[in-house]
Amino acid sequence: MATRKIIKEGDPNLRKVCRPVEKFDQRLWDLLDDLKDTLHEVSGLGLASPQVNVLRRVAIVEYDDVLLELVNPVLLESEGECLDNEGCLSVDSCRGIVKRPQKIKIEYFDRFGEKRRFEAEDYFARAILHEMDHLDGILFTDKMVKRIELKRGR
Repeated sequence: MATRKIIKEGDPNLRKVCRPVEKFDQRLWDLLDDLKDTLHEVSGLGLASPQVNVLRRVAIVEYDDVLLELVNPVLLESEGECLDNEGCLSVDSCRGIVKRPQKIKIEYFDRFGEKRRFEAEDYFARAILHEMDHLDGILFTDKMVKRIELKRGR
């Protein structure tokens, strides 16, 4: 398909709450395919549609050879907590330590409008929640307990 431009911190669209997807059609499929192509081009772990300037509740996460296409995802359950390092394709200035649940259960729709459930733990759960936060205009920097500055090259 195609790659899309990833918008950066400071763009107001990263702070907007996304609208639910209502049509499961070619337009959605193209968006999901473009998100995957863009993610692979930048070697990322996840990407949410507002990061490419599309304010819909759509995200993808690819971890341990599992590709999740999340449409209108909802967190059903969570347990435990853990601290770990996070970064973001839309935030170039830093990484940070963020507290998140250790285990989660989510419900979402796939690209064809079929309702699915998925359970994840540890870093996979973290990646899913990070992308779901984007759908509500939340960046990891809002939740970090410690900032890690990135050194700039010359």
